[in-house]
Amino acid sequence: MSRVVPYWTAWMHEWPEPSALAAATSAEVITAWGRLGYPRRALRLRECAESICGRHGGRLPDSYEELVALPGIGDYTASAVMSFAFGRRIAVVDTNIRRVLSRVFLGEESTGGAASRRERDLAEDVLPRGAVDSVVWNQAVMELGAVVCTARTPGCEDCPLAPFCAFLAAGRPGLGERRTRPRQRFEGTDRQVRGIVLRALREAGRDASLSRVDLEGLWKDRTQLESCVASLDEDGLVEIGSDGSVRLPLS
Repeated sequence: MSRVVPYWTAWMHEWPEPSALAAATSAEVITAWGRLGYPRRALRLRECAESICGRHGGRLPDSYEELVALPGIGDYTASAVMSFAFGRRIAVVDTNIRRVLSRVFLGEESTGGAASRRERDLAEDVLPRGAVDSVVWNQAVMELGAVVCTARTPGCEDCPLAPFCAFLAAGRPGLGERRTRPRQRFEGTDRQVRGIVLRALREAGRDASLSRVDLEGLWKDRTQLESCVASLDEDGLVEIGSDGSVRLPLS
């Protein structure tokens, strides 16, 4: 959260409305995204803003069906927007909520991956009937999972649900056997190389480009570097010039 807040603040200052973001260039949004990772999400946000302006008059729709039809918005994001932005009664199923509900009500460890129908049905069954209470519930359970009912070292002694928790009563079976969010190797991966190239372009400036010599100085493995630059081009995150130079997209 603390890592994202400065970027979010700057982003909202620059583009406070969907119409403003829709008018931004790819280079501008990629630069503003900084080092948050998964830079394609920056482009998807702009695509989403363009769709909101083109299909909904510049205002974010307030129905689940219209939200999931927008670029880059899936079930979790649509449900979270419906609950937290519009105050509607809808089950929000993220990693933390799934872990809490699975432990408390099923007595089982949550193993990650896509939410199962059983987990979705459970989230709906235990959701308070009132809209206001359902929003508070979603926020509270999400926070409980983030700070108390954590994946590897849950603070059961501080948990307000401990007296009712089937997982704790069963001796916490399977705790730590499988991480809810597997640790991913980063050093030496294509993700790292792509990030290095984008960081160099951001630091060079929106209108600047990197020559072949500049690029070759960024990473020793030429084959991996070429592959990563090609993938960035394919994803629309860079443009490759006829001389092999690379720059952020102009459009």
